[in-house]
Amino acid sequence: MRFSALTLAAQALRGNRGWSPTWRDAEPKRDYDIVVVVGGGHGLATAWYLAREFGLTNVAVLERSVIGSGNVGRNTTIVRSNYLLPGNIPFYERSMKLWEGLEQDINYNAMVSQRGVLNLYHSDAQRDAYARRGNAMRLHGVDAELLDREQVRARLPFFDYANARFPIAGALLQRRGGTVRHDAVAWGYARAASDRGIDIVQNCEVTGIRRENGRVAGVETSRGFIGARTVGLAVAGASSQLAAMAGMRLPLESHVLQAFVSEGVKPLIDHVVTFGAGHFYVSQSDKGGLVFGGDIDGYNSYAQRGNLPVIEDVMESAMALWPAIGRLRVLRHWGGVMDMSMDGSPIIDRTPIDGLYLNAGWCYGGFKATPASGFCFAHLLATGTPHPDAAAFRLDRFAAGRVIDEKGMGAQPNLH
Repeated sequence: MRFSALTLAAQALRGNRGWSPTWRDAEPKRDYDIVVVVGGGHGLATAWYLAREFGLTNVAVLERSVIGSGNVGRNTTIVRSNYLLPGNIPFYERSMKLWEGLEQDINYNAMVSQRGVLNLYHSDAQRDAYARRGNAMRLHGVDAELLDREQVRARLPFFDYANARFPIAGALLQRRGGTVRHDAVAWGYARAASDRGIDIVQNCEVTGIRRENGRVAGVETSRGFIGARTVGLAVAGASSQLAAMAGMRLPLESHVLQAFVSEGVKPLIDHVVTFGAGHFYVSQSDKGGLVFGGDIDGYNSYAQRGNLPVIEDVMESAMALWPAIGRLRVLRHWGGVMDMSMDGSPIIDRTPIDGLYLNAGWCYGGFKATPASGFCFAHLLATGTPHPDAAAFRLDRFAAGRVIDEKGMGAQPNLH
């Protein structure tokens, strides 16, 4: 079924009794050309681009739970391409362009909202750093504007400008940035990939990676062995665990990132805003809740929950920026498990094991990278060579000293 205004009208006249399932809940076959683990945003996007760009449909996406139950459904929905370093800018700009055409590509309403991303600055030094980032973006053809205090005030008059502990001096604006409905991204990619003949297999946990004669032969799962000539791992915070099944140790640590949603209120803020004097970011969902977050919990964990010190830090930053937010109640908060690389940038590369490929290390950048990650990982799985936009995301860059240290903090994951 193809979604359109005519389809919607026809179903309304039929009492909405003619809708078909969004995707096929497939039974696994004995073997595939390519198996993608797991069914999060990156895995589903990879499957879709394998089918659309390379015509490869003998592909399975294996998800240990249900589609959308991992990080793709547990994030703050922000998309942007306002990066500084050459290794990152082309990749995230490709993602931004793919976001802009996503709904037409997959025929699904992902609620792409290019409301603009504002990074506030609070000092002359921070202004200079944002000017440098904006210039780097513009040299790569990415939109960027440096705003002064009054230009920010005209857009966001409700922040504390008069008595702030950290006065707002201006902001770097990327107008094309914004938000996308996270679970709709998972459902849309799953539907589009399934329509192309790819098997979406839920409740199928990978328990082992089988190797024969030095190369991958397939995966052991809770539903039996599934053979594959190529296996792609896109498992976020479980990357180290899955790699260990193949005898690999990755330069990754898993950390929890918490997010929060307030009670619903009338439209207040029509941008995504980040606080420059602390790690805090906020936007408003279509349901009216303020969606916000901050730093990772600084310890290693595989638990999808966080601790109170980070909650306190996030709330302090919120109050420093926007005192009125203290009158709202927080409805819920949750934690997602992130795979933190040693330089804070991702890995999209083949592993030393023939036929085994890795998509990992996304840190804070996982959701916004979803389309480009899937596109570039599909290129790698289909051709065996990295896509030019992801050529810097090599697994061996840490040994070779070619790190992509976007935040300039060195190999200290707890500081990123």
